[in-house]
Amino acid sequence: MKNRKSKIIHIATVLVAIIALNIIGNSMFKRFDLTKDKRYTLSETSKSIIDLADTPLIIDIFLEGNLPSEFKLLQIETKQLIEEFQTLNPLIKVNYIDPLEDEANRDNIIRELTKTGLEPYVNSKKVSGKITQELIFPWGFASHKGRTIKIPLFKKSVTEDLQTQMTNSIQQLEYNFADAFDQLTKEKSKTIAVLIGNGQLGDLYVRDFLKTIQPYYNLAPFTLDSVASNPQTTLNQIKQYDLLISAKPSEAFTENEKLVLDQYTMSGGKSLWLTEGVFMDRDSLYNDSGSSVSIAKDLNLNDFFFQYGARINQNLVKDLYSAPIPLAIGEGRNTQFQPVQWQYSPLASSNSNHPISDNIDLVKFDFASQIDTLKNDIKKTILLQSSERTKLEGPLKTISLSSVTQQPDEKNYNQGKQTLAVLLEGEFNSVYKNRVLPFDVENFQDNGQPAKMIIISDGDVIKNEVQRGRSLQLGFERITGRTFGNKEFLLNAVNYLLDDTGLINIRTKSVDIAFLDSDKVEKQKSTWQFINIALPLLLLGVFGFIFSYFRKRKYNK
Repeated sequence: MKNRKSKIIHIATVLVAIIALNIIGNSMFKRFDLTKDKRYTLSETSKSIIDLADTPLIIDIFLEGNLPSEFKLLQIETKQLIEEFQTLNPLIKVNYIDPLEDEANRDNIIRELTKTGLEPYVNSKKVSGKITQELIFPWGFASHKGRTIKIPLFKKSVTEDLQTQMTNSIQQLEYNFADAFDQLTKEKSKTIAVLIGNGQLGDLYVRDFLKTIQPYYNLAPFTLDSVASNPQTTLNQIKQYDLLISAKPSEAFTENEKLVLDQYTMSGGKSLWLTEGVFMDRDSLYNDSGSSVSIAKDLNLNDFFFQYGARINQNLVKDLYSAPIPLAIGEGRNTQFQPVQWQYSPLASSNSNHPISDNIDLVKFDFASQIDTLKNDIKKTILLQSSERTKLEGPLKTISLSSVTQQPDEKNYNQGKQTLAVLLEGEFNSVYKNRVLPFDVENFQDNGQPAKMIIISDGDVIKNEVQRGRSLQLGFERITGRTFGNKEFLLNAVNYLLDDTGLINIRTKSVDIAFLDSDKVEKQKSTWQFINIALPLLLLGVFGFIFSYFRKRKYNK
């Protein structure tokens, strides 16, 4: 009786302990990230953005169905990341959709998804000597308060293998989701002035980039024309903007305009300059002669940049590591455009130690100039550089399309890496310090407040192609179908200049992904099939034979 009572008490104690543990577990829920790279640990920026969702935020994910192993991994990582979001905010709801599940309406569904901007990924693979193709939609939608943002899950690159692309995609997942949530939940608080009036690129040629940054910031065109009649009013107006963008100016700035820009910088204003020392435009080559002359361009900004710590030289950077140019081959109806390597289009590599340029694709330039940095107290960070195989060319050179058919003399391309984009940060000294002012300025500042400036030595970096009056995606090259990192780089640059560094830091997140070697698997498939299937059966048969043999021998005796 005593033992029975003791057992009952023991069982009751265990049950009470289990119930208590469950209650404690429910009230003190905690997830532990045991991965070495902390891939499931959300950044503080992501957490703060997620907290802003005060009404249901709906996520639709289309990465479902029968997926290859690499995309299966992306699917798993996506689901685990969304689970992390949901633990922080239960208002985040998710739907997983297989867009190609309905075979009867497959073509219509593909057409509709493509219309909304969800381009499918065509996965080609070789299995047992046969090449198969399948469509995958690595995309998602995030919806909140009547607004919807598409979320890319896969970062495509024509220069990298699928496994590298997949690693980059997984690294970008948190950024892509946080970026979409940020656009949906946060009110715009900063304003950008897009300078016009000094021959800058027209709206049609910068439209794609402006459309890209519009969800984050307020945009407005700003002209310096009123400086001639009322410079002080213009200066007061421009100080209301958080950032200035000047995209490929072609007309010189007056001293009054320059003083306005200088005092804007002294007041802590940020600016993004895309300008070059030698003027040359690719479109000018497509004339009857197929050639044009490069011209040194004086925008009256030399002392402006020089005082701040940089100099855009009057030369062009030719690089053996460059993008192609479309060249017409044939005549009449037989004319075809073929991509031919063009040394005037350097492909700039990024500085992986800075969040602006870390983890982005190559940035395409067209007729870029070399930038020198000068000694002063301003912090300078080189963001983009050419390759080692460069050659510098001065102005007043006849540049002809026919030159692409000539083999370049590689021995002359020996001038090393050239700086093409630089970040300046610090307390700038005024260009007009200890100089006679072009006009009287209220509260003139000869020493500035902390400010930032990015100088890019080619206006074409921000220029999108135009086809039939329609702006194409910035960085997209029609002739090859390749997309360069221009848009991503410029978006990071604007975010950094406006101190929106939280999202940029998420972008630089790095994870280690272990993949199977598909070629090795294909080569060793038969071996491993034998080891995993045939060998166990063979060993079992041998064991059965030996066991039967000794059993018979034992009992025959």
